[in-house]
Amino acid sequence: MITFFREWFSINRPLVYFVYGQVFFILGLAIAMQSRRYSRLNLARSLPWLAGFGFLHGFNEWGDLFIPIQSQFLDTPIIAFLNSIQHFLLAASFALLFQFGIELMRPLPEKWRWLRLLPAGLFLVWLAGPFWAGLMFIQDVNQWHILVNVLARYELCLPGGLLAAYGLLRQTRIQITPLGLPRIGRTLKIAAGALAVYGLLGGLIVPAASFFPANVVNVETFTSIFLVPPPVFRSLAGLVLVVAVIRALEVFDIETDRMIRQMEEAQVVSIERERIARDLHDGALQQVYAAGLLAQSLGRQAKGPLREGMDRLVMTINQAIDQLRAFLPQLRPDPKSAELIPALEPVIEEARRAMTIDTLWETPAPPVLLPEQISHLVAFTREALSNALRHAQTPKIEIRLTCVDGHLRLAVRDFGRGLSTSPDAGYGLRNMRDRARLLGAELKFNSNPGKGTTVTLDLPMEEHNEPHPPVDRG
Repeated sequence: MITFFREWFSINRPLVYFVYGQVFFILGLAIAMQSRRYSRLNLARSLPWLAGFGFLHGFNEWGDLFIPIQSQFLDTPIIAFLNSIQHFLLAASFALLFQFGIELMRPLPEKWRWLRLLPAGLFLVWLAGPFWAGLMFIQDVNQWHILVNVLARYELCLPGGLLAAYGLLRQTRIQITPLGLPRIGRTLKIAAGALAVYGLLGGLIVPAASFFPANVVNVETFTSIFLVPPPVFRSLAGLVLVVAVIRALEVFDIETDRMIRQMEEAQVVSIERERIARDLHDGALQQVYAAGLLAQSLGRQAKGPLREGMDRLVMTINQAIDQLRAFLPQLRPDPKSAELIPALEPVIEEARRAMTIDTLWETPAPPVLLPEQISHLVAFTREALSNALRHAQTPKIEIRLTCVDGHLRLAVRDFGRGLSTSPDAGYGLRNMRDRARLLGAELKFNSNPGKGTTVTLDLPMEEHNEPHPPVDRG
């Protein structure tokens, strides 16, 4: 039976290395296709390092398959060069895995910030020492191949794999568990376990060498005990890692959905606040103001003690008017400081957490608008961004503001699938039309299926809407 297993794996060695390389290449590809660099999770900023590890390690393992095939047709110096490239890819992939673990530990204390440079430093030490100096001074090329492979695994793979596993567990505890996502948390723990197993198998099980511990724990002794060569177990660990990471990537979609829901709730709250402010200003406040005028008129006709009582009544009504007006600045921008671009920026920055957004302010100076106009324009922009994020399936959004020929034009463009055949049915579109009507602006929708939608709001500028004079910002 032992002989059978050894012969089978020897015959199917190319298949083993092909699957081994494919597993890690798929890992890199899956992460690269699910980029979430605008996520607030530290995991999103760290994953590109793991993707780089997957790509480079996959190429390295495929080298064990293709280089022996090419050795039948290429000269010896070319094969030696290809082997050197393969060693370089191996060490570089382990350095990226190490860097992934370091990034998962962020934010680091000030005195430990230098650790971010540790993987690159160890890689350079390996490059200058075993790789370059060893090539110059070691006469036996086979011994050089073994040395650079073993030291890359000891120096980079073993600590990198274990640190990455610990970092995943730490991120699960700090950021995923508070989100109330137990399934994602369990998946990331499985991924951490797979990384730890791979770090041990890839970092400790090395080609046999003349020094400790490679002369005791190596590929030959491992295979003699378990009958199966280490690449098989590494492939299984990599497969578990790939499946776990792909399933865990769902956390970014959940995060985006929650952020969009928060934007929608903020939009509802903003609309309700504006309605309250409008009702308060146009209803109760006007009635109290009218009552004050009536009391003031009666006070002029009154005499004696009645005159004093009417004066106190007028004073009380004026105090009530002041208290009612005190609520309005919380709901509306301050007319003295209201500018459109600063009012739009918080809304845009909030949406940037989920999507790339380019802003083009093509106006020589910020236009002066009434507080009500700015409020409507901000709400209009929030609604347009929310609709694009929820429905457009767009890779990015572009916001353009121009002020030309007495018209302020605000355009929000996406590059997604376009509007449906019945755009009038959506509440969001009706809300944008209501905003345009209240502003006295013209609203246009320009949509092409598969090419995106541009929503344009064209607002004629009145005399009080002339642009500010240019400000010298030094």
